[in-house]
Amino acid sequence: MPELASNVVFRTQQLTKTYRVGEVEIHALRGVDLEFYAGEFVVLLGASGSGKSTLLNILGGLDTASSGRVFYGDTELTRSDDAALTAYRRDYVGFVFQFYNLIPSLTARENVAIVTEIARNPLTPEEALGVVGLSERLDHFPAQLSGGEQQRVAIARAIAKRPSVLLCDEPTGALDSRTGIVVLEALLRANRELGTTTAVITHNAAIADMADRVIHISDGHITTIERNETKVQPAELSW
Repeated sequence: MPELASNVVFRTQQLTKTYRVGEVEIHALRGVDLEFYAGEFVVLLGASGSGKSTLLNILGGLDTASSGRVFYGDTELTRSDDAALTAYRRDYVGFVFQFYNLIPSLTARENVAIVTEIARNPLTPEEALGVVGLSERLDHFPAQLSGGEQQRVAIARAIAKRPSVLLCDEPTGALDSRTGIVVLEALLRANRELGTTTAVITHNAAIADMADRVIHISDGHITTIERNETKVQPAELSW
């Protein structure tokens, strides 16, 4: 899969996703046209069930579209087979979820090393954990870390392979506001230092103030896209 040739990282054309539950059809995405640009920090805002996670899962190669087209650079993901999508996820995409999914028996350093040992041009575990401010916690196990620290280890693990894109699904959803701000600072630092295009799903409207662009999603549609002329630092957010 080629590297990006332009500043457009993702492009979707009339993207739809329909799930069938028994006799009921659920339309998660309804004709989404969207672009993401290299190096930007984007917040996708919408209520639960609006289609945010479905969109990110398709962009990340974890799910497939029902119709429409998805491009990563010039590569059409909607035409990629399972092997190509696996390679795409491994080489280009970092994921951060609401729950940390760390291996309890491994230290922070070892949890990150799981990725660095298979990546093509990784950061070292020490470098990745340094980006998220955990240089002093390398040899601590998850049970010895707070929730915010565990989430930052998960971010370090995601950025260690130097992904082109970092897709984050409610990364502060399980955290209080003070801890959440520390996690958002870690995401922003990774975005700035590594140039990684970062997309953050949230239902928390306050987080939108730190983004380059805010994409509002409702009932499977993109309703509005806003650009922040003046961005707020995470420490200035309140929710």
